[in-house]
Amino acid sequence: VQLQASGGGLVQAGGSLRLSCAASGRSFSTHAMGWFRQAPGKEREFVAAITYSGDSTDYADSVNGRFTISRDNAKNTVYLQMNSLKPEDTAVYYCAARSTGISNRPVRYLYWGRGTEVTVSS
Repeated sequence: VQLQASGGGLVQAGGSLRLSCAASGRSFSTHAMGWFRQAPGKEREFVAAITYSGDSTDYADSVNGRFTISRDNAKNTVYLQMNSLKPEDTAVYYCAARSTGISNRPVRYLYWGRGTEVTVSS
């Protein structure tokens, strides 16, 4: 599975962005997907994850209620809708895939895409 994230940019606090992660390969629909982020000088952290079917999701406490992960298996794409953005959401966002259930641990994801940068100004 090859992944490519897009949709990042500069937004004011309180604004919204939608990230997309396009996957290549026939096995996308059998993989759980996750979004992670990494701010300068910090470790990569979990943001959200979704099962292969889309019937279950998980969120970090810091984004719960503001971000929504979804997927369209017909388009081989997973999305991250980010609302009510805060300056502390500033980071490079990565999408990742794993062949079993969802996880909030980066080390459990085998496939990673290049990140897309999100900057939230105050």
